[in-house]
Amino acid sequence: MNYSQLSQMIQDYVQSTETSFVSNIPTFVQLAEERIYNSVQIPALRKTSTASAVISNQYMSLPSDWLATFSLAIINPSTNVYTFLLNKDVNFMRECFTTSTATGAPQYYAIWDNDTMILGPTPNLAYTLELNYYYYPVSIVDAGTSWLGTNFETVLLYGSLREAYTYLKGEQDMMTYYEQKYQEALAQLDRLGDGLDRQDAYRSGQVRVPVRS
Repeated sequence: MNYSQLSQMIQDYVQSTETSFVSNIPTFVQLAEERIYNSVQIPALRKTSTASAVISNQYMSLPSDWLATFSLAIINPSTNVYTFLLNKDVNFMRECFTTSTATGAPQYYAIWDNDTMILGPTPNLAYTLELNYYYYPVSIVDAGTSWLGTNFETVLLYGSLREAYTYLKGEQDMMTYYEQKYQEALAQLDRLGDGLDRQDAYRSGQVRVPVRS
């Protein structure tokens, strides 16, 4: 389902083509996307970036679209060995590494502000920093298509209808119906994103449903 199809379905479901309503459909869709993306962790929300650590500089700039960190690793430039860093808070970093001149292979990181991380100890080599992080993908409104629209259109549709019907101040029974359908679709997406995507048959066994005797 692309954005044009989604927009038309929203109008058809709520039976409204009023100009102000149609002009607000992009907002309904983007609000639904934000709600969904903050409810379920799906692979489409993850991104990887690499950068070079600056010798004797304990700070690392974050990507402009960074929302939260999934993992941070350093790669030794001589051995190509990966080492994953442990997340700590700034207080720990300041207490453990009292001066920025304490250099070595970073073992920890902390969120300094919305644009910067702090590493500890301060890098002694130009390590490659590999950051895996969460971000908001480009909205289907702007791109025309999206992972949700292609792979899980029901949750996007009912999430958008939920926002649209709230705008229309619709009947409570229909509001309840759209909310129920949205929650059902979200539960299915959650089963995929926070369930099946995080296990395999070798480690976790096959998914099984109890059989009644």
